Amino acid sequence: MPIPPSSAGDRDDARSVAHLFDGHVLVFRAFHVMPEMPAPDGTPTGAAYGFARALLRHLERQGATHAAVCFDFALECFRNELYPPYKAHRGEPPPELELQFAICQDVARALGIPVFVQKRYEADDLLATLSARLVREGADVRVVTTDKDLAQLVREDARVLLHDPGKDVAIDADGVRARFGVDPEQIPDFLGLVGDAVDNLPGVPGFGPKSAAGALRRFRAIEAIPEDAASWRDCAVRSPARLAESLARHRDQALRVRQLATVERAVPGVEAGGRELRLRGAPRDLALPLFERLGWAGMAARVTRWAE
Repeated sequence: MPIPPSSAGDRDDARSVAHLFDGHVLVFRAFHVMPEMPAPDGTPTGAAYGFARALLRHLERQGATHAAVCFDFALECFRNELYPPYKAHRGEPPPELELQFAICQDVARALGIPVFVQKRYEADDLLATLSARLVREGADVRVVTTDKDLAQLVREDARVLLHDPGKDVAIDADGVRARFGVDPEQIPDFLGLVGDAVDNLPGVPGFGPKSAAGALRRFRAIEAIPEDAASWRDCAVRSPARLAESLARHRDQALRVRQLATVERAVPGVEAGGRELRLRGAPRDLALPLFERLGWAGMAARVTRWAE
């Protein structure tokens, strides 16, 4: 069972539950539901306000003692060096949203929450790296996101779970299997077969979620799936001969997509652990001037803990 949060001091950091937020997911969610909220100088702040409110609400509901927020550094990352079309179809975010990413980082810091962003890497990689470090220390992790790619971080022992911020529920390994039909560690192989339209990654023609899950339940990994359709007899898939032929033609592509879909768990320079992620309250000298500049008269009242 996950170990409950503790606030008894630094000696308990290893026994804590750390809540790691996928910053971009929260910002985009807020952008699509919040009204326009210009600051006194005209800067749009609606998404940032919704972001701040979501952070505070989650931390209070969960009684969180440790947390961090991770952001992408830029639109492109090291994956574009391996595969230039990666996420190339997304384009620039709306100008009124792009302005708010930096504000959201300032807001998180003003609330006393550590922020992580690293050149050439995505937030997914930072979340994976922090999760690995925290688990090694003995902590449990809740990754707050709706990104299906991060299902690969979920552990069978429930030390790492995904927390859906919209439904406010945690997803364990059985939840991953119920949704995708594969184990958490097989998510990159699953994406290698079905592709990922969100990230502009192609799938193997003919493979859908059910056929990919059936093949992976039987053979475990892309490279282990045989080309001989006769070996697929125990697979719960339709048209095994057609799928085997398609995979034979596109196996290299599937392996490349799997590589792109696999998170990096050892990002250089990201070495924070429980001590660094302990929440010590919002620093007034950062929060109050920022709230005033943004025109957020009621935000200070939402802060339940101030740094001493």
